[in-house]
Amino acid sequence: MTGEPRVQTTDRRLQPVLSLRDLIFYGIVIIQPIAPVPIFGVTQSLSHGHAVTAVLLSGAAMMLTAFSYGRMAALYPSAGSAYSYVGRGLNPHLGFLAGWAMALDYLLFPIVALIQAGLTVERLVPAIPYTAWVVFFVIGMTAINWRGIRTTARANMTLLAGMSIVILAFLVLAIGYLAKLHGWFGLLSTAPFYDARTFNLPAIATATSFAALTYIGFDGLTTLAEDVENPRRNVLVALVGVCAFLTLFSCLLVYLAQLVWPDYTTVQNVETAFMDVTRRVGGDGLFHALGVVIVLGSLGSGLAAGVAAARLLFAMGRDGVLPKRTFGYLNPTTNTPTFNIALIGGLALTGALVLSLEHAGALLNFGAFLSFMGVNLATLNQYYFRRSHGGRAHWLSDLVVPGLGFLFCFGMWLSLPTLSQIVGGAWFVVGIVYNAWITRGFRSAPTMIDFSER
Repeated sequence: MTGEPRVQTTDRRLQPVLSLRDLIFYGIVIIQPIAPVPIFGVTQSLSHGHAVTAVLLSGAAMMLTAFSYGRMAALYPSAGSAYSYVGRGLNPHLGFLAGWAMALDYLLFPIVALIQAGLTVERLVPAIPYTAWVVFFVIGMTAINWRGIRTTARANMTLLAGMSIVILAFLVLAIGYLAKLHGWFGLLSTAPFYDARTFNLPAIATATSFAALTYIGFDGLTTLAEDVENPRRNVLVALVGVCAFLTLFSCLLVYLAQLVWPDYTTVQNVETAFMDVTRRVGGDGLFHALGVVIVLGSLGSGLAAGVAAARLLFAMGRDGVLPKRTFGYLNPTTNTPTFNIALIGGLALTGALVLSLEHAGALLNFGAFLSFMGVNLATLNQYYFRRSHGGRAHWLSDLVVPGLGFLFCFGMWLSLPTLSQIVGGAWFVVGIVYNAWITRGFRSAPTMIDFSER
């Protein structure tokens, strides 16, 4: 008998002080308004010139999934992760596997951030090779995390303000460039959405799965459920609202970029293609400004992701999911999990030198889509079959929406490149074997980690 998951609990409770507006702002800070910029070129190439379509389709899937996250947060306002939602809503062993998939994301996010920063700064300072920049950034990020220094909320707001200024400058200059080149009607075109000459459904499906990187991190809002006024309503509204806003804003950015540079095969470097677009509309000034913003944003995300990954490993070690002596160790001087920080730094360096942005992003999405599918199924089970909310089941909100969310995510998961399927599948198999070992052949329930302790 597996029984109920064993949950590590705490008596500490946070005061609900965040409003809906605060939560939406925090969500935009997490994902960042420049999210589609670093992945624009790869998405454009994978989709054969239909990047805006890929971003729009992935945004639709994320909004459906965000609805499911919000529904589960209403049932478990202190859980805060797919790990808990799937474990409580479906089965504790499936919850462990959702957490295992989520751990892959935590480990890969610093790699993706590092690749983005390294590629961008190489375009700004081409005399110094990519490898040297990656090594430099890894050493700096590891040293900062080792000392226990975190990015503050004020720094995040300053960074968001800088991003917003640069992106707004691009919007204004791009509109002016297109109007001058083609007239005001040049701003209206269906080609970014559908071009019969290059339209290829399998290619767009692959690009859509990659474009989901635009929205990765939206589920982080659920970790603030205990801090929010009226969490049963506001977490759901904020999650869907943030995804809707970023879908529309990202589509606008990508749409204008496609009109400014319609031939995706002529960019200097597909992984930094948006920088070439900004140079075309705003010259070297906007080119360098965007480059600096991408580097700072990537490094900020990398620092935060490194801390989160190290503390996830610490939480798993503390609660006995991983060997406690190693992963549960805290440095008595800095009060940081130094072994985990060093491990994350080594993995980030190796991944950034071995993987391309496309492969690292696809592998990250492998774990993300598995978690998303699990949350959609848990929502369907809890609301439609179990009726845990205590009311009558509604076919649209309780069945259709989570069902479509699952199907969308499943379709994007199937469209991931073969390499990510193989590597991600191997990671998943290891998780199944490890879970069988620690639960004595699935005879006992795995421990559910309380992420509020991180």
